[in-house]
Amino acid sequence: MPTPPLTPTIWALVVPVKRFDVAKSRLRRLAGDLREQLALAFACDTVAAALACPSVGGLVVVTSEPSARDALGALGADVVPDVPDAGLNPALRHGVFRAAEGFPGCGVGALSSDLPALRPAELELALQAAAGHPSAFVCDATGIGTTMLVARSVTDFAPSFGHRSRSAHRAAGVHELDLEGIATLRRDVDTAVDLHDARRLGLGPRSAEVVAEILGRTPG
Repeated sequence: MPTPPLTPTIWALVVPVKRFDVAKSRLRRLAGDLREQLALAFACDTVAAALACPSVGGLVVVTSEPSARDALGALGADVVPDVPDAGLNPALRHGVFRAAEGFPGCGVGALSSDLPALRPAELELALQAAAGHPSAFVCDATGIGTTMLVARSVTDFAPSFGHRSRSAHRAAGVHELDLEGIATLRRDVDTAVDLHDARRLGLGPRSAEVVAEILGRTPG
């Protein structure tokens, strides 16, 4: 008989959003003056998909970017400033404490902000699988990074995002979710090649609109 998932099965997720003047620098050549709009569109589509996921009971955005604060707050996210202002992992820990306060009884976790093709059903699949472990993560499409890290409690949440985060999370004993059918959860976008792959999977509406404008300016 299969082991039933551990509680909780409802999660409060944290999405970190960089200031747009430094975000997505590797897309500068492709996107030009639309790069900041593209970064915002990625974040909006990611947050909208996450909020549409049945297992997501709350979502906290950590950002000091004013345009992100307004747009993501309008979608229903609880937006808090990046008070630590000391990089990604401190921002995530700050956000998770706020998530635990605002959404008591939920599991907590981090979700990348650049998942413009994310489908709620794929995130739901991963979150349901994660419920059976103290902490769990999903690696990115390259097999090197991490797009989602969740834990049943704040004490189990130990983010090691950055260079080779997949190896770091595995070394820390976090369970890796090796699932079929979650390609959109794995497809973060940093480069033009990544964006091409995300387009193949199907971009969210905001990202699709900005990408169409970018491609409309591109000769050939």
